[in-house]
Amino acid sequence: MSSSASLRASLGPLGFGGAPLGNMFRTVSEAQAEETLHAAWDAGIRYFDTAPVYGTGLSEHRFGHALRTRPRDEFVLSTKVGRMLRPNPASSGDFGPFLSGLPFDVEYDYSADGARRSVEDSLQRLGLSRIDIVYIHDIAEDVHGAGWKPLFDSAMEGAARALAQLKAEGVIKAWGLGVNTVEACERALAQAEPDVFLLAGRYSLLNTPALDTLFPACQARGVEVVVGSPYNSGLIAGGTTYNYREADAHEVAARDRLAAIAKTYSVDLRAAALQFCEAHPVVASVIPGTANPGRVAENAALLKQPIPQDFWKALKAAELIPSQAPVPAGAQ
Repeated sequence: MSSSASLRASLGPLGFGGAPLGNMFRTVSEAQAEETLHAAWDAGIRYFDTAPVYGTGLSEHRFGHALRTRPRDEFVLSTKVGRMLRPNPASSGDFGPFLSGLPFDVEYDYSADGARRSVEDSLQRLGLSRIDIVYIHDIAEDVHGAGWKPLFDSAMEGAARALAQLKAEGVIKAWGLGVNTVEACERALAQAEPDVFLLAGRYSLLNTPALDTLFPACQARGVEVVVGSPYNSGLIAGGTTYNYREADAHEVAARDRLAAIAKTYSVDLRAAALQFCEAHPVVASVIPGTANPGRVAENAALLKQPIPQDFWKALKAAELIPSQAPVPAGAQ
């Protein structure tokens, strides 16, 4: 799975991001979560990503419940390490943007032993015997602050080495980082041999810091990128949040400029957002998250919706996306 061709082929252009099914920002019923995951399968999605911190285990439980009856070789599953869940009967299950999760506390642990234990715990929560890709989660400045680099370096000595060994043993097929910053990925390339990055919100119609240095470095190394949060956690899709917080006026105005050009060319901005991310050759898959069953099929259709080349030319002419950014071949 570490080769460029096999990873892209196995993931497919559209995957499913599991944060919303951990009750991100709002609670989701068990029935709705199951229906959403079944809708993803019915839409042809075969790559599913989750993490222990999403609802302190809740997302993993829900993924396992929906996927364990599916043929295991027909889908790819990724989860993450770096946070251990500790049982606490007094816990409300609230952690960060996740509401009413399972009764566990969260403890950071980027050690080698912690990574191995985390993988074993995830297998138990999922009720599955195999995880395909494991990401070291949130080992970056946005989560750990200005002093993140020593912690990052220790994670490369600990969790990264453990995951590389698990890959060598055949326990997992690939490993990398699951982060929201470009710098963490670039630092990982300098210190280790990751297979793939899950980079959220840093390559989108509104935000392209990955384009100039990270993506070329990944191409040179044969490392692919899964793009998370292609709608920047909702703003591009008409919501009010940008990268997991309320959008400011400048960000809303940037979205509105994109939307105005999209309207001129009768383009659904969500389709443009997905297709823009998927068009870069280093991108193996795009994984929007949702807890809405209907939205899953909608995303699949949006990824295939024809978009005229003049629309992309207009975005570049208005300097809303970089001139060097690849765009879909699409309709003429």
